[in-house]
Amino acid sequence: MKKIILLASLLITASVFGQTIDKNVLKEVQDSFVKDAGTVALQNILTNDNNIKAKALSHERYGTDHFFKYRVSVSGITDQKSSGRCWMFTSMNVLRPSVMKQFDISSFDFSHNYSYFWDLFEKSNLFLENIIATADKDFDDREVVTFFKSPVDDGGVWNLFYNVAEKYGVVPQSVMPETAHSDNTSQMLGILKERLRTGGYKIREMAAAGTKEKALRAEKVTILKDIYRVLALCLGEPPTEFTWRYKTSKGEIKTLTSTPIAFYKSIIPEGYNPETMIMTMNDPTREYYKVYEIDNYRNTIEGVNWKYLNLPNEELKASALSSIKNNEALYVSCDVGKQNDGKAGILDVNNYDYESLFGIKLNMDKKARILTRQSGSSHAMLLIGCDTDDKDVPVKWEFENSWGAAAGHNGYLTFTDKWFEEYLFRMVINRRYLSEKAIKALDTKPIQLPVWDYMF
Repeated sequence: MKKIILLASLLITASVFGQTIDKNVLKEVQDSFVKDAGTVALQNILTNDNNIKAKALSHERYGTDHFFKYRVSVSGITDQKSSGRCWMFTSMNVLRPSVMKQFDISSFDFSHNYSYFWDLFEKSNLFLENIIATADKDFDDREVVTFFKSPVDDGGVWNLFYNVAEKYGVVPQSVMPETAHSDNTSQMLGILKERLRTGGYKIREMAAAGTKEKALRAEKVTILKDIYRVLALCLGEPPTEFTWRYKTSKGEIKTLTSTPIAFYKSIIPEGYNPETMIMTMNDPTREYYKVYEIDNYRNTIEGVNWKYLNLPNEELKASALSSIKNNEALYVSCDVGKQNDGKAGILDVNNYDYESLFGIKLNMDKKARILTRQSGSSHAMLLIGCDTDDKDVPVKWEFENSWGAAAGHNGYLTFTDKWFEEYLFRMVINRRYLSEKAIKALDTKPIQLPVWDYMF
């Protein structure tokens, strides 16, 4: 009887921990690697050069040019340097052309440093408020873990720019120029994260000891003073008012004295708000024509979350094409690292043939890539162009990037319509370009998603 019980126990243990790699399995796997002439040649190539992308670049890929039937009027390429502020650059790049037209100037850029300062400051406050709100939860609670994992970071989406711009305004680049730490943010962010984690831990300890909420918030203000100090030392202190001198296309020197809020209000187009500028998504893991809202996906306490309308690719394409035809660029984000030939400035699903190179299958669809975390939105850019066939059906599209003019094709990226379907995720579009079905769906109650949602 004892032997039977022991055997049963061993079987249960094996079922819990899985099957080991025994000699038979190992031999089967090893025998599958046949060193024929072709395999030996590939092994020699790959062991002597770690640039797999170069080896997988398809010789027979379809040739793609950089000409577009429809293209928004844009001017100048921006450069976010070694920072994750693509969402901020893209949000501002949408507005730049109209500012140049308004002031009759040939070039213009906003101070990303100014907006970045307030974004990080507000994110710090949001983190600390989240710690206070969850102080009674265990440290291994999924929500608490998510907050402490990344107290602040560079990342964001359009609504984060909208939140800080509405609260703090914007200023021209020369008013608060970039610094070494806005161009390369990693070390400063490391200090901020450590101070916030230190402060967050103390707040939890105080709460566990029975400290009242008023005292917890007093401690929060003490922490925010340190955050402000670090930001001011690394980025400079943001102005409350400014004087900006500029030269018009006629050569006239003009001076504008304003506040950041007043300047922002003077340059934004009519209807620049989340009620008109609709945040959309193509997420095949969820039902289309439904509205979803991500908990805590914002930067300010009072600001709007990322609340998006999930739409099929066909709807996004039709809306985007209409916007481009009307000379209106769009904020979009995508998985830019996939099938990206950066040297040619081309994104095409046929760029790299890893399957033929390694003799393996990599055939997940978009839904599977999302669910397995193989693919997700990683970079925001401006959608400015579309080329169509003789029936006006899209063939390829164009991004204005924020990696400087030396990246891609003079700072731009061309991507095929198939790549759009597979790797483009988010889009902010004026509601007038959406279908009646999409507009009707906007009135439905948002489906709430947790802060740790797999798409974010």
